[in-house]
Amino acid sequence: MVNVTIPVILLLGIILIKKIPYIGGNISVGLAACALSAFLLGGVFNPVNWILGWIDGIDRISWVLALIVFGSIYGEMQVEIGTMETVLNSLRARFGHSPKGLVTAIIISLAIAGSLLGDAIASATVVGVLIIKSLHEMEISGEGISSIIVMGACLGSIMPPITQALFMSSSLMGLESPDPAVNIGYFTIGIGVILVCIYASKMFIKINSLPEDLIPAKTSSQILKEGWKTLVPMAVLVAIIVLRSGFKIEVLNILNPIFSPISKIPIIKGIDFAIVKAIIVATAVSLFYSNVRKNAVQIIKRGLVNVKTSVTILLFAGLMIGAFYNAGQIATVQKFAQELSPNILKVGGAAAMALVGMLTGSQTTTQTAIFTFFGPALTATGVDPVHAAVAGAHLAMGGQGLPPADLTTFVVAGLVGGTLGMKVDPIKSMFYSAFMCFYFIIIGFIFMYI
Repeated sequence: MVNVTIPVILLLGIILIKKIPYIGGNISVGLAACALSAFLLGGVFNPVNWILGWIDGIDRISWVLALIVFGSIYGEMQVEIGTMETVLNSLRARFGHSPKGLVTAIIISLAIAGSLLGDAIASATVVGVLIIKSLHEMEISGEGISSIIVMGACLGSIMPPITQALFMSSSLMGLESPDPAVNIGYFTIGIGVILVCIYASKMFIKINSLPEDLIPAKTSSQILKEGWKTLVPMAVLVAIIVLRSGFKIEVLNILNPIFSPISKIPIIKGIDFAIVKAIIVATAVSLFYSNVRKNAVQIIKRGLVNVKTSVTILLFAGLMIGAFYNAGQIATVQKFAQELSPNILKVGGAAAMALVGMLTGSQTTTQTAIFTFFGPALTATGVDPVHAAVAGAHLAMGGQGLPPADLTTFVVAGLVGGTLGMKVDPIKSMFYSAFMCFYFIIIGFIFMYI
């Protein structure tokens, strides 16, 4: 196991010990150091094999890369069109006539935004700026406002269709398609949204009625009638997914002549996945809007800038994943796992994912560092690969949001504090959000045992 433990210690050491000169806290450097040490300890000394391993590793997560890039561009187009404002305003008009109803509408809007943007920080920023002052008028503390936004946005970021966490775990499990895990995600996150709405209503609402200026003047139907055009691209995306998941109607098959030539090309073939193609179609529909066409270059640039860091990390994660598979670390862990009690493996692995998530504040880093080994080890003990993928995504999300390092909370707490001109304690906000995190962890355990 030395060939496994040393690379992982290197990775976590570089990421967590920020005082290391020049490289401390740099995730990409940590992943590269981990990968190179894995190659060397596995007896792979030829740099050509390192490059081939890197290509293999990136190819394994090619769907995730394609999803992030095209999903971000699509999300920016929806911001330009005004999709989220229409969704938020219509939900406020439908449910927001009471304090609890308004908080529920906000959380659902954040979840929808996250599911379309695929990123918690992006959705928290897009929707958060629209609702911070409204929540403040309801006498909710800055930490409470931050927690509400973070929980809604994080639920959205793992909610399909654009779900980085489930795509990542499915890739690491080597599933032929993420669809089975993604379909389960609709159910688990749907329940999570309901529970978080109840929790937030009980935890943060201290008033019995809304200030008059927060009660919508228009009805939900009036808002939808005026803004229905902004919902067309989203409706196209939803229709494709519903037809595919609910009725097994593959409308995207008409695009096969276009995508078939790239379906066998390493890395590029990540584009030839159903959800990515659905996003591309919805993006093409968005181009029918004049403001999108007019600002297309700037929109695409914003979308790419938004995911620059994520893509860089994933490229180096591909190097590490390729090293682990090609230098024998995965096989070593699978063999070791067969000698362990399944309960010890599951509890220990889940604890490791939660701990790394807490310390790094990143589900991507958590999955790359731990689930790359932990996922295959679970299957070695008899866990269904789809269930393992669902468990890994939820455990990583649960650990990410716990104190003390959740990046989303730090960003949102700063946004809330800046908007309201007050100090917002991000750690206190993380404790408020722990309800959601423990829900994710419980779901992770359930799917390891069923």
